[in-house]
Amino acid sequence: MSAQQKTIRLTMAQALVRYLAALRIDTPGSEVALFGGVFSIFGHGNVAGLGEALYQYREQLPTYRAHNEQAMAHAAIAFAKSNMRRRMMAVTSSIGPGATNLLTAAALAHVNRLPVLLLPGDIFVSRRPDPVLQQVENFQDGGVSANDAFKPLSRYFDRIYYPEQLLTALPRAIQVLTDAAQCGPVTLALPQDVQAMAYDYPVEFFLPPLVRFRAQAPATDELHAASELLKNARQPLIIAGGGVLYGEATEALRSFAEKHGVPVAETQAGKSSLAWRHPLQLGALGVTGSPAANMLAAKADVVIAVGTRLQDFTTGSHSLFGQAKLLSINVNPIDAIKWQGTPLVADSRLGLAALSQGLGDWHASAGWHALALEQANAWRAAVDTITGQREVAATALPYDGEVIGAVQRSSIDSTVHDIVVCAAGTLPAELHKLWRTSTPGGYHVEYGYSCMGYEIAGGLGVKMAQPDRDVIVMVGDGSYLMMNSEIATSVMLGCKLIVVVLDNRGYGCINRLQQACGGAAFNNMLEDCLQGPLGAPAIDFAAHARSLGALAESVKSISQLEAALQRARAADRSYLVCIDTDPSHSTEEGGCWWEVAVPEVSQRAQVQAARAEYEQARDNQKV
Repeated sequence: MSAQQKTIRLTMAQALVRYLAALRIDTPGSEVALFGGVFSIFGHGNVAGLGEALYQYREQLPTYRAHNEQAMAHAAIAFAKSNMRRRMMAVTSSIGPGATNLLTAAALAHVNRLPVLLLPGDIFVSRRPDPVLQQVENFQDGGVSANDAFKPLSRYFDRIYYPEQLLTALPRAIQVLTDAAQCGPVTLALPQDVQAMAYDYPVEFFLPPLVRFRAQAPATDELHAASELLKNARQPLIIAGGGVLYGEATEALRSFAEKHGVPVAETQAGKSSLAWRHPLQLGALGVTGSPAANMLAAKADVVIAVGTRLQDFTTGSHSLFGQAKLLSINVNPIDAIKWQGTPLVADSRLGLAALSQGLGDWHASAGWHALALEQANAWRAAVDTITGQREVAATALPYDGEVIGAVQRSSIDSTVHDIVVCAAGTLPAELHKLWRTSTPGGYHVEYGYSCMGYEIAGGLGVKMAQPDRDVIVMVGDGSYLMMNSEIATSVMLGCKLIVVVLDNRGYGCINRLQQACGGAAFNNMLEDCLQGPLGAPAIDFAAHARSLGALAESVKSISQLEAALQRARAADRSYLVCIDTDPSHSTEEGGCWWEVAVPEVSQRAQVQAARAEYEQARDNQKV
């Protein structure tokens, strides 16, 4: 650097935190910080270096303490998702198990294309205390640490061996975190001795320009090809993916659908792109889809995939709309060319607007438009019936669909005010079909990685991002037992969650799948697994939540659940309500085939029959 350049002497950790605290984005109201804060659990690998720096800049960049490293990363990821990837958080852990606890969250962020900055401590570069506590020794490569496991799970990975490296590493990291096509987890591994090293940083480095989120316009030749494809279509269908939400394209989607008479179906990530009451809203698509969406998908001649990576739950393992030509509008070129579709590499909002202009007054056929309106309306009526109150025997247990209905009835207008959070098991399928929302982001289900344990931690992150809305965490007993500690964090931070635990006494979703594949009920439900002389424990989820500082109660019926939810909404802190549910019942309407490999050889007749059905179903796949 030049002799005249002003510098400031900081440790590497201080420079890192100061840079993150200085980053700003422009919003309609004002400039706000790009980073909402840092989640941290300190250990010997980060407490002296990064911990001291976070304390020094705690007013500009708040630090939040959590109870589990994986959970705090889930909360950070949920914060970013709820902010439509426009704001994010960093996460720091010590070396060793603190760092490797972040690996699951890194994979979740990678799959779901969500930004999170991971800052695990690392082993000494000097190697003076070698091997340091928690160091993984590799006898073939002296430079390997446990953090190398982040490399395939990160969109960008760097290990900071010298403080000066931040001058290039940090801008690169922010570029990836804020790039629509590359977006995902970034890992900067921070050796603990380097965290404490000082360097004379240029003062101007800590005056970064406003972060801009680029919106890529479509290329002329691709736009022409896409327009020509659609002009010959009579029965088009739009698949709205997460890119519609992240690209702030919900209004462009609605305008396109209405102008050209094209019905809309939604993926898990794209649900809430179009208000549930909209006449052209067919609902969920695919394995967890509505009968309306899946029927029209099977008849469509062109499918317009907007901002979706077309994972197998959406496509029915490539069996659902194999007869249709595919047009993919996506900022990521790899996603845009999937399934040999016609690519339109563009931001969802700009791509839809340009395509609509190029189509002029083109419109789907009158018969197709009428069919879409009819089927969409029929499905909305069916949802009302499925989720409505019904007369049941006193001994009968409710199922998930009825619980969803009770949650939505407990609010004056849940479709506007509530955000539902879920991740794994039976509930994502039921919510994808049955949850009704009129607000983008009112549906927050992590179903790219389907990570059990995301729910409560994710709910915390959502509440931090959307403090004025009710955050409803719906979770099964299995996921609750995997990770629940952030209930205590929610109480400590004053981030109120309403947690509804559906206790079916095991892994009901996988139990049904196991039997659908011809297997015997085995090792999923508590009654079907190996047990000692005392048998399975009777778990009191309400008592457990109370021990973490929340308010809680257990209920026996849907009417009791509705009353409890009223108390929960009025409470001043996180509130858990537990209800026993039927593990064998799920919504029969909708759905399609999903490829789950069935054993080719088995002594069980049920498996042999399931294998025959499996082989027949594979004939419908588009290869």
